[in-house]
Amino acid sequence: MLSLGVDIGGTKILAGVVNESGHVVAERRVASPAQDPDQMLETVSSLIQELIAEVGPVGSIGVAAAGFVNLERSTILYAPNLNWRNEPLQQRISERVGQKVLIENDANAAGWAEFRFGAAKDFQSMVMLTLGTGVGGAIVDGGRLMRGGFGIAGELGHITVMRDGRDCGCGRKGCVEQYASGTALLRSATELADSSDPKGRRLRELRSEAGELTGHQAYQAVSEKDPGTLELVEDASKHLASAMASLVAVLDPEVFVIGGGLSELGETLLLPLRAELVKQLPAAGYRPVAEVVRAKFSNQAGVIGAAELARESESKL
Repeated sequence: MLSLGVDIGGTKILAGVVNESGHVVAERRVASPAQDPDQMLETVSSLIQELIAEVGPVGSIGVAAAGFVNLERSTILYAPNLNWRNEPLQQRISERVGQKVLIENDANAAGWAEFRFGAAKDFQSMVMLTLGTGVGGAIVDGGRLMRGGFGIAGELGHITVMRDGRDCGCGRKGCVEQYASGTALLRSATELADSSDPKGRRLRELRSEAGELTGHQAYQAVSEKDPGTLELVEDASKHLASAMASLVAVLDPEVFVIGGGLSELGETLLLPLRAELVKQLPAAGYRPVAEVVRAKFSNQAGVIGAAELARESESKL
């Protein structure tokens, strides 16, 4: 039976119909009205209805969004980028589309897609880290997605890697997402370009050519193997490896799956990350080392995972 998944982001909403093999058979993408909760509900509901009109009835519907989701998978407790606080999202969408909806955290959904169909499909214990605007996470142990006692486990971007470090939006200091996210890397690149350091020369040239320094220019500098930018990537990998080593001490995963925009750097990021993880492991040299791999899915991960989690939830009823 087909299932439908929706991934709500701060800039776009992606919806798709997914078969039992994890393949997207129909898809819609629209801009996200992130600061208008009522319009967001109407947009998501319309996407669901349009896809059902195209492919026919679906057996289940899952909706993923960035934020804290309660244990019952019905309410968004807190979603700062989507302007939701204690939002009964399941009820409000279900009323509009006439069918039960499962609500899930977006990183959990992406992680489940990788576990069921992607880079971690041959493992039973996995940690996924999504490196984008922030750092998201998902934990699978013994083939089960770990949600915690209140439903909001897996906020891995808020592991402290620098005592009294940079301020984080969560209210703490020194969280790993302030050092190893796409946003953090671009901030470091901008600081280097603004300095008089010779290592920032290529970044300054690219900024001058484009009129601004964006992730695209930083990626170009990495592709050109610019030494100054590569050093920034290595610094990010050290901070990320520190968080991963702490996760190993607690969870002992078989594999880390690295996703999100920063994963597009591929082995340029993963090679130093693997090396740093080995160095920072507790009892290094006396324990198995988890694999570190790039995620298989990119933009569709949240859709696939939300659809599959909804399908599995329905099958248990």
